Amino acid sequence: MIGLTILGATGSIGVSTLDVVSRHPDRFKVIALTANRNVELLVRQCVRFEPQVAVMADEASAARLRVCLSDLSCATEVLHGPQGLVDAAQLSEADAVMAAIVGAAGLMPSLAAARAGKRVLLANKEALVMSGRLFMNAVHEAGAVLLPIDSEHNAVFQCMPAAPPDIDPSVPNRVERAVEQTLTRAGVRRIVLTGSGGPFRDTPLSELLEVTPDQACAHPNWSMGRKISVDSATMMNKGLEVIEACWLFDAPVDKVEVVVHRQSVVHSMVEYEDGSVLAQLGNPDMRTPIAHALAWPNRIESGVPGLDLVKVGRLDFEPVDLQRFPCLRLGFAAARSGSAASAVLNAANEVAVQSFLDGRIRFTAIAGLVEEVLGHAELNEPTTLDDVLVLDAEGRRLAQASIERLVASGF
Repeated sequence: MIGLTILGATGSIGVSTLDVVSRHPDRFKVIALTANRNVELLVRQCVRFEPQVAVMADEASAARLRVCLSDLSCATEVLHGPQGLVDAAQLSEADAVMAAIVGAAGLMPSLAAARAGKRVLLANKEALVMSGRLFMNAVHEAGAVLLPIDSEHNAVFQCMPAAPPDIDPSVPNRVERAVEQTLTRAGVRRIVLTGSGGPFRDTPLSELLEVTPDQACAHPNWSMGRKISVDSATMMNKGLEVIEACWLFDAPVDKVEVVVHRQSVVHSMVEYEDGSVLAQLGNPDMRTPIAHALAWPNRIESGVPGLDLVKVGRLDFEPVDLQRFPCLRLGFAAARSGSAASAVLNAANEVAVQSFLDGRIRFTAIAGLVEEVLGHAELNEPTTLDDVLVLDAEGRRLAQASIERLVASGF
């Protein structure tokens, strides 16, 4: 019986995780569930899965949850706030932690799970984007197991050698020194991440100016939260995934590529030196990578229907148009620049996307705003978590200032 904590239980990944868990009551025990402010859904989840602990973002939501659970005679302890998230991530009864809180808010509890030596199922790509070196060092030092949940990185993981070359933790600067050596010893020539291109892959560029939040969130293949959906529409999600792939697989950015794959059936590929290309295929359903990581190195039923290749009929691939998707260009640039640029990129993007969702800026302003922030921020490479948080705050401050100027100008 595996004890499981789910950070972000009411989001799309959290709900899918609980769906998989519900299919295997003899294998998984839910230890803790956390949510932002969706009290109603978390109440239903607590009643069904009976976690020891539930965490809400703020005290008011926690108070509402506490009353509801008391009325239903549910004995779950209710916590709130950032410290509550960290405490939930470190509970000794939990063997695994699904890190599915979207954005920078997920960094601290995800890092806490790594430092506690948990099996970390990482759906929060921003944690690695913001603090790549620090996060990976925490994983190695605590003996944690890090398994990717993003469909692209989970696909790469499935296509990589079953026993990757050992990296000697005693070697100074082992991350930098191991990069080429690791991929070369594994025989990997390149990693290819796929992306659907989102809802605007064929929209005339002149029409992007009038895109609405609802249109941007209408992904053609996947069901996701609104922030992630907008990132898919701009392909910033692929920029963040490039950075994440570099850290997860010790890969130099020049060995990571992105292609548009409209069907979202091939989730990513790994090309080897002998010319072999291994690809992971499946229906576009996040329960597949979730089930893979939950059971790894074994396999369990996920609830996802089998892939009918005859029905799919064809698999199309095409290069990314960087004029249409400048956010991907910014992601590659940040990956080459370093951890400071990655942290600022993520912060500026989160602020810009939320402003677009709030109707304050246009869809087409997101990329330009992020690029402006990167051009003005002081990109001092972080060596501590506090350094990362300073970069995050600076990126947000500069982004907010840029938004206020845009709004004042009537753009």
